[in-house]
Amino acid sequence: MTKVLILDAGPLINLSMNGILEIFEKIKSQNITIAITSHVYQEVVNRPLNIPRFELGALKIKELIDKKIIQFPEAVGINIQELEQETQKLLQIANSTIRTENKNIEIVSIAETSCLALSALLTKKGTQNLIAIDERTTRILFEKPENLRDLMANKLHRKINLNLSEIKNMDNFRFIRSSELVYVAYKKHFVEFNDKRALEALLYATKYKGCAISWDEIEQLKKM
Repeated sequence: MTKVLILDAGPLINLSMNGILEIFEKIKSQNITIAITSHVYQEVVNRPLNIPRFELGALKIKELIDKKIIQFPEAVGINIQELEQETQKLLQIANSTIRTENKNIEIVSIAETSCLALSALLTKKGTQNLIAIDERTTRILFEKPENLRDLMANKLHRKINLNLSEIKNMDNFRFIRSSELVYVAYKKHFVEFNDKRALEALLYATKYKGCAISWDEIEQLKKM
């Protein structure tokens, strides 16, 4: 049975900046399809190609797509129109969860939501899948939505009203972060380092490039 790893922009950019995009070729060799949506492509290729500072990273990611190491949803039998409809539906639900001063607060991007939509459609088809996403808010929204009030109140410095009526039954998403991706890659020898500090260095590198992982979580991974 095909398994699918869905990539949000964050992990792709993170691993590109850390120079370890090659792990995706090795992940694909394990009979795992790696997929991105057009919205993620816009964030990791189209947009940064026009910014000199990020052009090289965008070209490296584009090369993985050109080689079909990373593919689009059509490769796993997903209708693009249906995916866009599901994306818009989930975007509306997610971004009406938090209200403050009688206004909805946008808490997820369309790229992140398109990953959720792809996961939902794959799950409906019976295809195992995992979403690689580094953004803490999106993961909490679907893993522990009751914790979202404190997180957003601290971030926005104002009183938060939480509406979980449509979110609470959406608990079928499975997430992995950049840090956990490199942990798996290290354990499976997808990255070649002889130094015993390599795992620690990999985990620190993903944290410093934007992965929302705590120091305690890094220590736990190092002991596993």
